[in-house]
Amino acid sequence: MSSWISMDEACRQLGVRPQTIYAYVSRGKLEVMTDPADTRRSLYRAEDVAGLAKRKQAGRKHETLATNTLFGAEPSIPTALSTFVRERLYYRGQDAVTLAGSATLEDVAQLLWDAQQPVDFSCSARVANPGRVAAFKTLATLAATGHSTHGRMTRVLHVECQSLVGQLANAFGAQPGQQPLHLRFAQGWKQPAHVAELLRTAMVLLIDHELTSSAFAARITASTGASLPACLLGGLATLSGPLHGDASGRVKALFDEVERQGEEQVIAHHLSTGLPLPGFGHHLYPDGDPRAAALLAMFEPPEAIARFIEKATRLTGLQPNIDVALAAMVIHYGLPEDAAFAMFATARSIGLLAHSLEQLGVGQVIRPRGRYVGVVPGRVGEI
Repeated sequence: MSSWISMDEACRQLGVRPQTIYAYVSRGKLEVMTDPADTRRSLYRAEDVAGLAKRKQAGRKHETLATNTLFGAEPSIPTALSTFVRERLYYRGQDAVTLAGSATLEDVAQLLWDAQQPVDFSCSARVANPGRVAAFKTLATLAATGHSTHGRMTRVLHVECQSLVGQLANAFGAQPGQQPLHLRFAQGWKQPAHVAELLRTAMVLLIDHELTSSAFAARITASTGASLPACLLGGLATLSGPLHGDASGRVKALFDEVERQGEEQVIAHHLSTGLPLPGFGHHLYPDGDPRAAALLAMFEPPEAIARFIEKATRLTGLQPNIDVALAAMVIHYGLPEDAAFAMFATARSIGLLAHSLEQLGVGQVIRPRGRYVGVVPGRVGEI
């Protein structure tokens, strides 16, 4: 019969931090269950922990360590920007959900960029056909003509960062002007003040999420001395994948099915076929994504979607994550079809630029080694 241990005990036995435990769980190396005595806590299979500890003690070859570091078994790049503590997200030591209660995107940008002056995302440029295509075209043009970050003062780079975020927001549909970014988005999407407040909260919660694949891509680009728009373009190209920043698109498609067919039929189909429900569960938040909880507490999703979320959570044991909250917002308030990605990309551009700026202080090109597993050289064609 299996035995189960707490997070603290698992960390102690393995000599790792909680985020490494979450990574082991997400990769199927460690089984987790809810603590029957306290549903807010998780327990971990003792046998799995013992096996991992034994492999660690046996030692790992250099190439295995490099592979694990690259693919998420352990943190690999030092950063002071954001982290997770007891399933809570922190920006430079400040709770992100608490910050989202009142801070603007400009406030958090100043915090993450460590800027000496207030941040201003105002932009007067008008975009004829705002949306994803316009946003990537704008960044591609700026990247093609941008200047290297080398030999430039940090305060000058901060000014360029402000301009990049402002232009990106306008390309996604924000109203040109000098108001805070969330108000310009609300005006561009013809939304009232209370929705503007919801947009502010959502976007602050999306600004950064430690070393994601898009942050890593931006850091790699920055390490080569490329321009800031090139760093941002590299990061946002990575963010655009459906397994990353565009995951809310999959959730919205799921919600469209719910509105057409009803929640019972959609849930039955997914559970009977073993298909995972997009937007439910998050390996960093086994007990629920606090960002999603904060957003969903601010509005009532459409009735059918609310029933679906409740039933899906009850039947799978998985809590809705931030992508569910974003998709529900878009449908409930009639936002533009691609509004979730627009919010995500614009907000995360602040974090991607923060990672790019932080990487510049390292002064070394990120260049992982490949571990060759192909045909042995010199034996091609031999009999």
